[in-house]
Amino acid sequence: MSDAVVARIEANPKYQELKRKRSTFGWTLCILMFIVYYGYIALIAFDKPFLAQQFGDGVTSLGIPIGMGVIVFTILITAIYVRRANSEYDTLTAEILKEASK
Repeated sequence: MSDAVVARIEANPKYQELKRKRSTFGWTLCILMFIVYYGYIALIAFDKPFLAQQFGDGVTSLGIPIGMGVIVFTILITAIYVRRANSEYDTLTAEILKEASK
């Protein structure tokens, strides 16, 4: 892209909106992931007896389903981000590029 097109894109209010929305949403999901992951790690470090409790009648401890929950949460927030990126962010990007190429 030429410098003129890049300058038009950066000056576009929709581009500023896209940057703000994407950044805010990304940081929100990042903070949620940190809370979930480091919360689990803190449980491992500071409350091992809680995680060592038997789950049901088998030999599985409570730490296993909680750990699986962390993995499922990670997949879920990734899917949420991808869905939003494919709908809202891609639409804004297409509009910005269309306006900049005029």
